[in-house]
This record gives sequence, structure tokens and C-alpha cells, in this order.
Amino acid sequence: QLQLVESGGGLVEPGRSLKLSCVASGFTLADHTVGWARQAPGKEREGVACVSRRDSSTYYADSMKGRFTISRDNAKNTVYLQINNLKPEDTGLYYCVADAVRLCVVSQLSRLSEYDYRGHGTQVTVSS
Repeated sequence: QLQLVESGGGLVEPGRSLKLSCVASGFTLADHTVGWARQAPGKEREGVACVSRRDSSTYYADSMKGRFTISRDNAKNTVYLQINNLKPEDTGLYYCVADAVRLCVVSQLSRLSEYDYRGHGTQVTVSS
């Protein structure tokens, strides 16, 4: 079965860190551009970061630079999103998407249905 599954979300206090995982089944994630998008309550979905299929270059939304890190582990067929110094405004549902053809364009990550594969999301809640 071809699918992406996100995990690693949870309820955390401000200032803590989380590492989200996006695991692929049935296809090789290294051959795909992979990205993360998030949707906060009452807000539009936004792109967070992506890693290129060509050379694994990474790209971030301007507001995400510094606290977010996207990375690949090809041996585990997994892409990670490390989030440090979590803030309440980071609360939301985090989605993983992958595509065999699309370039890594952060502004397009919110359009989940346009990607070959997309997960169901993992919830991140930042609260004291």
C-alpha cells in the first residue's frame, strides 16, 4: 500500500522541542520532493519546509527559519521535521506531502491535493 504516515506530534510546553516523522510505505521517499505544511486553528494552511528530490536542498518559509529543520534518512525511508523552542502559535495539524516531479516550492506545500502523496497529519499542541 502506497502511503505516507506522520507521527511525533503531541502536547508540549512552550520552549520544548519535537521531532515529527514522515514515513513512506510502498515507494522510495528519496526519489521524491518532500515537504511539511501545517494548519493552525482558524487559519489557512501554510507551507513550512521542504527537501528537494534532486540534491536534498532544504527550503523554509521565512517565518520558520531558525527553529525548524527538515532532514532525510533514506535508510529509514523517512523525512523529519525538527521544531525547537516551540511556541503556542506552532499549534496545528502538520501534514507531510511527497511528489516525484514537483520542485521544492514552500508556498505550494499548502495545496496538499496537488501532491502525489499526502498523510493524514499529526497534531502538535503547544500549551502550558
